[in-house]
Amino acid sequence: MSKLLLNLRHVPDDEADDVRAFLREAGIAFYETPPSPFGISAGGIWIEDRDRHPQAKALMADYQQRRRERARAEHAQAQRDGTAETFLGLLRRRPLFVLATLAAIVFVASLVLLPFVLLGL
Repeated sequence: MSKLLLNLRHVPDDEADDVRAFLREAGIAFYETPPSPFGISAGGIWIEDRDRHPQAKALMADYQQRRRERARAEHAQAQRDGTAETFLGLLRRRPLFVLATLAAIVFVASLVLLPFVLLGL
């Protein structure tokens, strides 16, 4: 019986390609399910042999650790170079987006607090 290794919702293409590559390299049989047309399921990568699933999970954990370290190193380098995205940089580049987002946050917060204000609590 098959076992899900990776749900493909919000998974970048390069990460899914890397997962496929290390599964092929390890000789672990897998298959993919496509996303549903209405967005209910995002698809996934399944391990065909349930007994190989722990090995695939260990490979996945090792891959994710390496990817996390690489992403953190890239972010730290971007911060040192001054190219990392900041709030002020986003405000300068997309002021309408930032102001609309802040207005939406204030609106939602006021809706949440409205019952308390009306009840005088």
